[in-house]
Amino acid sequence: MTETVSPDDASPENAARPAPRTAEVTAYLAARMCHDFISPASAIVSGLDLLEDPSAQDMREDAMNLIASSARKLADMLSFTRVAFGASASAETFDVRDLEKLAQGVFAHMRAGLDWRQGPASVNKPAARALLNLAQMAGAALPMGGDVVVHTLEGDGVLDIRVEAKGARPRLRPEVIGGLRGEPHGEGLHGHWVQAYYVSQFVADAGGQVAVEPAEELIVFSARLPL
Repeated sequence: MTETVSPDDASPENAARPAPRTAEVTAYLAARMCHDFISPASAIVSGLDLLEDPSAQDMREDAMNLIASSARKLADMLSFTRVAFGASASAETFDVRDLEKLAQGVFAHMRAGLDWRQGPASVNKPAARALLNLAQMAGAALPMGGDVVVHTLEGDGVLDIRVEAKGARPRLRPEVIGGLRGEPHGEGLHGHWVQAYYVSQFVADAGGQVAVEPAEELIVFSARLPL
């Protein structure tokens, strides 16, 4: 069964909860970023510890490989996060090829593959954030692997974004659905909720809409934003 949700569809039980304060959302976003960075950073430290251990010299090559792969992952995540979560504030428009490169960097460390279809040459800041965040959420919805396909189409003063997550047993967490509806956090993991909630807020602030359609083997994230 396919269910379409949007920020206007808040459930009664969540509608009764107060909207999260800006400081609370900021804290959850910071915790989310730290969670993404801590794994590769810890792996780098583990690799350095192996290099310094006199009894583990036979594992020197493994340690160097661990350090190299973890450093790449950390650099990819930092570059992605800088744009996806808004720290790249100086730019108002983004080359879509650069956005694809950022997304491909993150997908290099995920089970799902990324198929970024040709679209407009550049997009504004809200659209850039939407593309990256929806792509990452789509990849996270495919824990068994699969393909994420990103489509963009501009016309009549709007940009339509469609991100398809195709694979065996895709999983869309309830807190992601709630966050995209603009609902306060309920049950589940804050890290998954806050990313979806953040998307719902900046898309709404830009005068756009975001929605998701979960089905058995396909989840479709979509957004419509003014150019």
